[in-house]
Amino acid sequence: MQDQLEYLEQPSQVILPTETEPLWYAVRVRSNFERNVSIVLDHKGVEQFLPTYRSRRVWTDRVKTLHLPLFPGYIFCRIPLENRNHIVTIDGVVGLVGAGRQPIPISDAEIEAIRTVAQSQAPMEPWPFLKIGQTVRIGHGPLAGLEGILIRVKTSWRLVLSVTLLERSVAVEIDAAYVSPIG
Repeated sequence: MQDQLEYLEQPSQVILPTETEPLWYAVRVRSNFERNVSIVLDHKGVEQFLPTYRSRRVWTDRVKTLHLPLFPGYIFCRIPLENRNHIVTIDGVVGLVGAGRQPIPISDAEIEAIRTVAQSQAPMEPWPFLKIGQTVRIGHGPLAGLEGILIRVKTSWRLVLSVTLLERSVAVEIDAAYVSPIG
């Protein structure tokens, strides 16, 4: 009987750190539901991040500047994994991004890099995910310390930042004089 009691008590004492520690997750949402889900998460007190970029759209009668999601179909939220049911039950949410039924967290460094670029007001746009290229670090200016892949588009230089789990990237225009290659 003593052995049974010890066996029953042990599982309740074992807590996986990933279950209670809040981590960043990508939330897959229905098309054009990014803002709605962002508002609901905000009202629920969940730390969320919906990066947007400015895009000029031309119609026959006018030109309009829109704020579009940088990662269409996705929003980021920081939650303990045990609270995922609070997220997946929101109208418009498809699920958390992961492998099978297991959500995979996104590194704090990737989220902070995207947040830094979004706050800098530098011109940016969605960019195809790149796996091959030269990795550089920005040494000066408002984006100092960021690491990404350096590319050249026409006459300007851009730093590509990636969210590996989503296989999506963002390109931000930079001054090439501020970058240095990483070992």
